[in-house]
Amino acid sequence: MKKPALVIMAAGMGSRYGGLKQIDPIGPNGEIIMDYSIYDALKAGFGKVVFIIKKEIEEAFREAIGSRVEKKVDTTYVFQDIDDLPEGFSRPQDRVKPWGTGHAVLSCKDCVDTPFAVINADDFYGRNSFEVLYDYLKDIDDVKSYNYAMVGFILKNTLTEHGHVSRGICQVNDQGYLEEIQERTKIQRFDDGVKFEENGQWITIPEDSIVSMNMWGFTPSIFEELETGFVRFLEDNKDNIEKAEFFLPNLVGDLVRGNKAKVKVLPSGERWYGVTYREDKPVVKRAIEDMIKQGIYPEKL
Repeated sequence: MKKPALVIMAAGMGSRYGGLKQIDPIGPNGEIIMDYSIYDALKAGFGKVVFIIKKEIEEAFREAIGSRVEKKVDTTYVFQDIDDLPEGFSRPQDRVKPWGTGHAVLSCKDCVDTPFAVINADDFYGRNSFEVLYDYLKDIDDVKSYNYAMVGFILKNTLTEHGHVSRGICQVNDQGYLEEIQERTKIQRFDDGVKFEENGQWITIPEDSIVSMNMWGFTPSIFEELETGFVRFLEDNKDNIEKAEFFLPNLVGDLVRGNKAKVKVLPSGERWYGVTYREDKPVVKRAIEDMIKQGIYPEKL
């Protein structure tokens, strides 16, 4: 059986960060966050890397990371195209941002035929997160099954001090399976606790809540669901089509509620690091330096 693949979503525009954060160096020898994710994934056992990028950043992306990765593992590039829409639909003139994480994963349907992991390009997940996800995916024999997985992080370990973040807030049952996931696009720490914004109100949320960091484990069965889900999304959001996003967690939540898929939540106590905002970069750099001193990573990957 082929080894599971690692799909990396790197087509985001980096608007809050103010630059192409996916290829911004944070390691002592110019390494970027993806270098550490791929290093951890290969150590865990993943056998293929699929980059989802925008066509216009291909040259810079290949130069910054792709050319190095190609020497280590089977590597594929997939382009998330804003004009890649189902028959009968066209892009609104005012639409400039990608369609979201669900559309991103859908774009790689023709090049992934094994169980696979999905991660964000600009998030640092930690070694253990890749290990637990690989151990789950490697035992899936039926590529058409609806047995999925999600690495669950503790909310307080995933916040930045420099603004708000988006997280999928999860409800997990006693057997460790996902019951509900709700995407919250504005979560922030305040002096009196962690809160999310909804309809102009800030609502308190427990800081030990389990959240999704878009670190998923799927089989290729997800692609058919993404195709039908994207059509439904376009039809349901006609009045807000310039800004609406097709979120991967929302589709997974629909499948769980409809008893069509089971999602095993794999706990991770890892601390998340990311560069949501430019002010986050020094924090990530210090964390990497500390992990090198601890022997978790070599000085030069």
